[in-house]
Amino acid sequence: MDGEALVRALLAYKRGEPRVCAMVRPPTPQEEDRRRICRERKTLTAERVEHVNQIKGLLFAQGISDYEPLLRKRRERLAAIRPVPAGEKLVSLFEPHADIIVKGSRDVDYGHKINLTTGRSGLILDLVIEAGNPADSERLLLMLERHIAFYGEPPRQAAADGGYASRANLRRARAWGVRDMAFHKKSALRIEDMVSSRWVYRKLRNFRAGIEASISCLKRAYGLARCTWRGLNHFKAYVWSSVVAYNFALFSRLRST
Repeated sequence: MDGEALVRALLAYKRGEPRVCAMVRPPTPQEEDRRRICRERKTLTAERVEHVNQIKGLLFAQGISDYEPLLRKRRERLAAIRPVPAGEKLVSLFEPHADIIVKGSRDVDYGHKINLTTGRSGLILDLVIEAGNPADSERLLLMLERHIAFYGEPPRQAAADGGYASRANLRRARAWGVRDMAFHKKSALRIEDMVSSRWVYRKLRNFRAGIEASISCLKRAYGLARCTWRGLNHFKAYVWSSVVAYNFALFSRLRST
């Protein structure tokens, strides 16, 4: 701090030169109390705007876009609104066929859910591009039916992710001739009910874990993580082209060995 400059500024201020410096007077407690009301009001207004935007955002995600939380009749208005079913929501202006895909506690994705089956060789044997966001447990029997229709007999052994597990699915698969049906997550099912031995269960569980590598390869090497073609028919063609390319590459490696 320059003491001489400070003394010169104070002397000039005392001589009546107001532009050399400005004196700050600390506010009294009474003045500070009066200012606090305005400050608190500004803070509360900002918080209210944040809460209103959050409410509107949550409702917009459910298809409700014309709700005003600050209106007096907001409760009556909300009670009269019918949420739009997930299958009727438009989530993309460029790809209106896209569905909302929610799987467990993961992030929400937009596109189409795909169910696929593989065989012992690792080749993709069947693929279904689903409409909407059906539960995995509802699609296991459909994939088994398609396998039986294509190959004339059920698989002797099968493994599926834990989302497909249910006692009804296990009972129906056994009735169709599947001898061992292993689910990655037991979902209140005993190993003895699913397979003939714990050794078989470990083998099938490891086989299902290996399918994750095939899925990762499809996403990373064959572009299945994101479709770049426009339209639903082009989306299906893109998915099938990725799967066919993957099968050709794997088949060539299998033939070479």
